[in-house]
Amino acid sequence: MHEPVPVNIWDAKGVLLLRKGEAITSEQHRGVLMLHAPLVLAADWQALNYGYTSSLDRMVRGNQSLQRIAELSALSSSAAVAYGVEEGTSAPEAWADLHASLAAVLHQGPEAHQFMERLLKVQARGDQLWDDQPDNSLLVLVQLLFDTRVSYSATHALLAAGLCALVAPLAGMDEKQRRALVLAALTMNMGMTREHDQMARQPGPLSSPQRKVVREHPQQSVALLRQLGVMDTEWIRLVAQHHEKPDGTGYPKGERVDRITHRLLQMADVYVACISPRKSRGALLSQQVARELYMGGHRAPDQLGALFVKSVGFYPPGSYVRLASDELGVVVRRGAKANEPKVFALVGRQGLPLGEPVLRDTADPAWAVKASLPPGEVKVIVNVERLIARC
Repeated sequence: MHEPVPVNIWDAKGVLLLRKGEAITSEQHRGVLMLHAPLVLAADWQALNYGYTSSLDRMVRGNQSLQRIAELSALSSSAAVAYGVEEGTSAPEAWADLHASLAAVLHQGPEAHQFMERLLKVQARGDQLWDDQPDNSLLVLVQLLFDTRVSYSATHALLAAGLCALVAPLAGMDEKQRRALVLAALTMNMGMTREHDQMARQPGPLSSPQRKVVREHPQQSVALLRQLGVMDTEWIRLVAQHHEKPDGTGYPKGERVDRITHRLLQMADVYVACISPRKSRGALLSQQVARELYMGGHRAPDQLGALFVKSVGFYPPGSYVRLASDELGVVVRRGAKANEPKVFALVGRQGLPLGEPVLRDTADPAWAVKASLPPGEVKVIVNVERLIARC
């Protein structure tokens, strides 16, 4: 009684009975609510439970007392992180919380209540993480691309948004353009979220109905955004045109589009899609994708592509590489040069896992990067949290 509820409470007809943060004020109030057979959305309940387990995990690893752990309630507002991320959490924890929040919003689609509030909180906290911990953020999200247990569409959106956030200032874009790009990246595939997840994990090629969904998803995403109250003209335009091309060979309308914001969004979208593994094909090597972006469509150096590679590097944190020493490792930091990242060696030159990862500076010729590797080639489980703690 008198405690704020952590989620919206609805009746069977979809009428809001009690808003998140409001409290049941009396036994009479409780009785009136019960007459309406109160319900909560499954996605909100799942996000709430995720917040509880995340909070519980943090308390255990933080050596909190058993009394404090026992006092944590699954229904406490402090455990409900679906609408934001607690300050002081590590990058892996923060991105896991934001991933759960965004996945819920994208999958709810037109039924997403408080859509703008929830999305803007994801955007604002994500921007903070990209500003404060860009390498850790890349490491976490690139590794998430390889995890088939989580929503690929949400991971794709978060990483594409981050790449836009990193490159936009170098390209001379102002804060308004940067914000529109990030919001467009978070929502550009909203019109096919479930299909996006399915297509990323299926072993065979796309079916004809799936290809139709892909061609129509920009328009479907725009329709959903407008239905949910989005009025920002540039945000809508970027989503509508993110698959159009300068020569008019794109889709869905075959328009000639060549704005710098459009090109950066498309570059981030393509980059994430290419380095993501598919069951129908492996991930393309990050070095290969970076070179394609650098050279541009006319096989000549592309200025925006060069800025993209400068920001991300040939080997982004989270990707795998083979070193000159024949060790296999995971990139954890970008270097002063695009081809000289910091790498934790995971597998020794004899092909055996190392007892403890060893940090290598690839600016040293003895540890120089020899090649990118697909994720399936490194048979070692990466503990991202531990690697970040050791950097």
